[in-house]
Amino acid sequence: MRSKRPTKRVAAFGSAGVLVTATLMAGAVAAPSATADSWHGHGQSREQHGAVVAAERAAKAGIDWKDCPADWGFEKPIQCGWVSVPLDYAHPYGKQLKLAVDRIGNTGTKEERQGALVYNPGGPGGSGMRFPRRVTTKSPLWANTAKAYDFVGFDPRGVGHSAPISCIDPQEFVKAPKADPVPDSEADKRAQRKLAAEYADGCAERSGKAVLAQMTTPNTARDLDVIRAALGEKKLNYLGVSYGTYLGAVYGTLFPGHVRRMIVDSVVDPSRDNIWYQANLEQDIAFEGRWKDWEDWVAKNDATFHLGDTRAKVQDQWLKLRATAKKAPLGGVVGPAELISFFQSAPYYDSSWVPTASVFSKYVAGDTQALVDAASPDLTDTAGNISSENGNAVYTAVECADAKWPTSWKKWDRDNTKLNAQYPFMTWANAWMNLPCATWPVKQQTPVEVKTGKGLPAVLIVQSTNDAATPYQGAVELHKRFKGSRLITEQGAGSHGVTGLVNPCINERVDSYLLTGKTDAADVTCTPHATPKP
Repeated sequence: MRSKRPTKRVAAFGSAGVLVTATLMAGAVAAPSATADSWHGHGQSREQHGAVVAAERAAKAGIDWKDCPADWGFEKPIQCGWVSVPLDYAHPYGKQLKLAVDRIGNTGTKEERQGALVYNPGGPGGSGMRFPRRVTTKSPLWANTAKAYDFVGFDPRGVGHSAPISCIDPQEFVKAPKADPVPDSEADKRAQRKLAAEYADGCAERSGKAVLAQMTTPNTARDLDVIRAALGEKKLNYLGVSYGTYLGAVYGTLFPGHVRRMIVDSVVDPSRDNIWYQANLEQDIAFEGRWKDWEDWVAKNDATFHLGDTRAKVQDQWLKLRATAKKAPLGGVVGPAELISFFQSAPYYDSSWVPTASVFSKYVAGDTQALVDAASPDLTDTAGNISSENGNAVYTAVECADAKWPTSWKKWDRDNTKLNAQYPFMTWANAWMNLPCATWPVKQQTPVEVKTGKGLPAVLIVQSTNDAATPYQGAVELHKRFKGSRLITEQGAGSHGVTGLVNPCINERVDSYLLTGKTDAADVTCTPHATPKP
């Protein structure tokens, strides 16, 4: 379940790469001097005690803010720095990781400043480092918030500049065409199972089992609290989108008294039995619904796109395209897997509706190259390919370590075969992406029981009803679990991540909450924002 992150790779993973022992620890630092971890238990877990130790240490150290490295792409006045966190919070004086953070100060006066607003865009595997650019690009939707808050982004553990992990050679990861994710035979399924197992093995070889064991959402939540302390903030102001909502939910459970303001947008269902296997099955159903929404919109705009004036006709064009690419990959590189990787952006984001339909329209009109250019990998983009592979590695590592996954292939096969019969757009592609978790090489954890704790303030929950990546039920479930929270629903809309888009009913309430801490007396239902104009 990924979003706000590098493009989701839905095809086979390819063979594992060469062992690269230096990949991860380039972002690690030597452990602080200490004779040993000394913990004897005082009603906390070892990990929670370790988080207290790390936060106290970070509060004393602070962050040495400097101009960002030139190759990071963040212009002045954005500043960058590092925060050290334990690899394993049960051993807070052991191996440390350096997490990259950046910030831009509030644009208002000293008196207007309310603190730092920390952002996570989702994934797992997404970088939040671009968040301060919402200020430097002078986005009017964030102007009021920017007066009151420093905007702070960070690369979570394993991501980007923060001790990045890897599971396969990046060029191997992006090369195309991949095998069609929809199997035609048992042999196709065996081949995909083999690739998934090799990918899991590659994660252990390239990143190390000791590291993979610590790639969990609870550890990232503890990292977030250490960042809070390093920023000099007594309490956290947090905005999380997609997977970032689950990170926020876990943080709010582990550190309820450390939350000042929290907005979660497009919400992962935090139920223990939903994380993560069931979540991905539910996602397949929601993607099918949103795919149909897009096809309906394309049909209504047939005068522009000429793909058919009914959803059925548009779907027929899609099936023809898919069959053609399966028989002979377009341009030699775009097969069914690459088509899904490209077209899935339409169910994710309304902003992709026009460009996706335009490329599709050009193809049907005879311009194959436009689709090849849009859907094929760029093997010359070394940095981009490293980022994409890293994002997928972190996605896999976190979801696989967070929860116990089914190990029985019969269950995977039965569940996905049944789903695919009614919801074929994403089902098998999503299954293969997550199948490494069935053979994950390190111990899998039991998810945190998300609940309200002492001191947790009102949390603002924002969600569209037709969201594909994080179905609406997730927002309802978190609303039940976080007592006193307020739910804002965008009825009939489905864009993933709605905060700061074009609906004033949502944006005005988000602004008010961040600036005053106040919410409406009751939950709010907003009419949907307008669909895109072709």
